[in-house]
This record gives sequence, C-alpha cells and structure tokens, in this order.
Amino acid sequence: MLRIIKYFNRIIVALVFLIQFGCLAQSSDQPKIITGAEQLDQILPVLNGKSVALLVNHTSMIGQTHLLDTLLSHNVSIKTVFAPEHGFRGDLANGEKVFDETDQVTGLPIVSLYGKKVKPTAKQLEGIDIVVFDIQDAGVRFYTYISSMHYMMEACAEQNIEFMILDRPNPNAHYIDGPVMEPQYTSFVGLHPIPIVYGTTLAELARMIKGEGWIDTADQLKLKIIPLKNWTHQTPYSLPIKPSPNLPNEQSIALYPTLGLFEGTNVSMGRGTPFPFQVIGFPDSTFGNFEFIPRSIPEASKYPKHEDRVCFGQDLRAIKASSGIDLNYLLTFYQKSSAKEEFFNSFFTNLAGTKRLRRQIEDGLTEDEIKASWQDDLTAYKELRLKYLLY
Repeated sequence: MLRIIKYFNRIIVALVFLIQFGCLAQSSDQPKIITGAEQLDQILPVLNGKSVALLVNHTSMIGQTHLLDTLLSHNVSIKTVFAPEHGFRGDLANGEKVFDETDQVTGLPIVSLYGKKVKPTAKQLEGIDIVVFDIQDAGVRFYTYISSMHYMMEACAEQNIEFMILDRPNPNAHYIDGPVMEPQYTSFVGLHPIPIVYGTTLAELARMIKGEGWIDTADQLKLKIIPLKNWTHQTPYSLPIKPSPNLPNEQSIALYPTLGLFEGTNVSMGRGTPFPFQVIGFPDSTFGNFEFIPRSIPEASKYPKHEDRVCFGQDLRAIKASSGIDLNYLLTFYQKSSAKEEFFNSFFTNLAGTKRLRRQIEDGLTEDEIKASWQDDLTAYKELRLKYLLY
C-alpha cells in the first residue's frame, strides 16, 4: 500500500510540474492560430485563372510544405517569385546581396528585391494579375521585410495589379515603443512614420500604408487580405521558423527591438556567435565579465563586428525581456566607453529614425527622460493605428 501511495504522489507532483510550466496546453482555451496561408479555401478561388507572382521566403510555409509548392500542387499559375533580404531560402547573411536566379526545384525565375533594385520594374510584373505576399515578420521598423512589402505594394498600385497578403502573427505585437521615425530620415530600414515597435501585423500595416497614402498612387492599390484566425495582439506566439539567420529563437526576437540599436554603434550584439541578439560586448574588459568571440559565419554573419577578438560584456540569454525597449544597456555601454566620439556610427540615425536619440544619450539623459520625449508622438500613432487594426 505504501508503494502505491508513493506512486500516486509522484504522479501528482509530475502533474503539478506540467501544469505550472504550461506543458499541458488547454486546447479548448487556446485554439490553434490559423495563418492566412493555411486558409486555402479563401486563397484558391481568388487565384483561380490568374497569372500569379509571389513575394515569399523560407518562412512562407504551410506545415512542412512551402507556399510555392502548395499552390503549384493546386494548379495555380505561378510565373515569378520575388525574394527579400536573406533570399528565397533565408540562408544569406545580413546585408548580403540577393541575386536573381532560377529555382532548382520548379524552374521558376527568382527575382531579387535586395541588391541593386528594391522595387520590381513594370517589365518584371508584365502579365501578372496578382502578387501574393507571405513572409513572417519580427514587428520592428528596421526589419527590412516591411520595406520589400512597401515597394511591391507601390509597384502593384502603379501597374494596376492586385496585392494579396496572407497574414501572420507579429511576435512583438503586444506593445508599442520607440521614437516615431521622422520623414527626413527615410531609408530602407525605415520608410514610414511609425515607432521602432509598431504593434501591428503586416496586413494591418499594409492597410495603414495604403490608407495614409505612404506609397505613390495608394488609392489605386487593390489590397486583398487573408486575416489570421484565433489570434490577438496579446496572444503569445512561438515562430515555427526563424525569420532570418540572426534571429534564431524567441529570446533574440524579444530582445531585437532593444539590441538592434547597437547596430549603429561599435558594440557587438553577438553576430558571428551561436547567440546573436542575446549578448552584447566590446573588446575591453571594463564592459563586463561575459566573454565571446565573433567569428565569420557565411550563412549568418560575414565579417562580424570585432571578428576574432575577445569581447567582454553581458549575457542576456536568460533574462526576461521587458515589454518595451530597454535603453539602459545602450546608456551603460556609452557611459563606459573610453572613446565616446567613436561609439556611434552614421547608421544609428537610420535605425532610430531621428537624430534626437543620439543627442539625448550624449547629453546624459536618463531612460525615463528619453522615453518621456517619445510620448506625444506615440499617443498620436496609437490613435492612428486604431483605424487599421484587424484583431
């Protein structure tokens, strides 16, 4: 009898552990999120009998099958595939040019939108009736998939081509933070007057881009959206596929809005290591006790900052990322820098979308003071955002 009691006690302890750590999912309380791409009953009737182009990458999956293969299996007439940064297969390092090529499996032409050109030409869209966009985003303004979507929307509006978005969750949609981009600092890492963390899916953002006239001939764009099911802006979502080589897990995605700003400094944020966007460091032991050495990784980070040098700093892999941009890391590293005139590079302004943030850091403002200066613009943006929400 004692052995039986001990056996049942172990079962109870195990059940409590599983419940505490969320291993027993309540399927009735947490219905499966259904992406736009999974709703073929909504997609196929729209594409039937049309000449179709895709703007997709390695994240454009329906289960274990790529959207391209799925549509071809349903006899959809795919003519061209357009590829954003990191390429059609998502295996190119950050900033590496994407070249036109032919898909080895289907024989279809793959046209680069990251290199010499970022916007498709009229000739490349000739004969196309509809462009289908399906890419997993990270919810941060300087993540370039947004820019590729923007230029494709503009090209479709100019050529009277329908633009369909198969929506996917935004893993950073549960908050809004950062300076709103000022128009004079428009670049490929920021095309719209939105905060760094803008709190919409790409379909909602596309509605905003069209509605606010942020592309040429916006009123002519025929925008079709296949929305998500069973998702809200507060719904946790673990990405089934890393959206780019240097965002390999949930922690890197959660820290990306904070650590992405370090791209505009001389501090490494872990590119060239197994844990990009989860550590920060500089080749000076005064910056911290954690050590790492950036190495060149062809498929992720070619020629990373401080390549082959020991960097000292902080390991953030185990911290709980806050629901907001944490400026304290940036402020601390700037204050510790012995060569402050070399700390920032010109890219920082593009990432921040304003010159004001750099000046505030150089002037010694606190995080609270800096964030207070964002609030009027964020309030106006939040009111604008409400017009375009789907969820």
